[in-house]
Amino acid sequence: MKKRMWTAIIMLIVTLFALLIFIGLYIDETRRVQRTYRKQYRTELRHVSGEIEGYLNTEGGYDTRYSMLIGYMSSAASYAFLIDDFEDKQKIINELNTCLIKYPEQMEKKLPEVKQAVDDILDDLDKGYDEAAAIVDDINKKGN
Repeated sequence: MKKRMWTAIIMLIVTLFALLIFIGLYIDETRRVQRTYRKQYRTELRHVSGEIEGYLNTEGGYDTRYSMLIGYMSSAASYAFLIDDFEDKQKIINELNTCLIKYPEQMEKKLPEVKQAVDDILDDLDKGYDEAAAIVDDINKKGN
């Protein structure tokens, strides 16, 4: 009986040790994935900034550049939703993306402001999100 009891205790200790290792590995993998999402989010925002700059500095191809801008902004919004503890910022990025899609005529006039907001976000300044929220609030949602 004692032999079985010692075997059970050893198996319990080994199982708990293995469980702790798997929990640690899970937490480490979750952090790695979140770092990847944040990195990709920033990459997409860099593309948005570059496309706006290209749009503002070119003489033609506006439709193509604006379509590329929307694509990059949509990707950034998608990655924002994958990032944990990012709810307020997710909402602002999604609203900005929606305005770019739904109100292109109004947003074309605000592209320099959008570029400034995106650049501030890339510089890790919270005022970039405030600037983006102000741009969204400034849009006439009725389309007039």
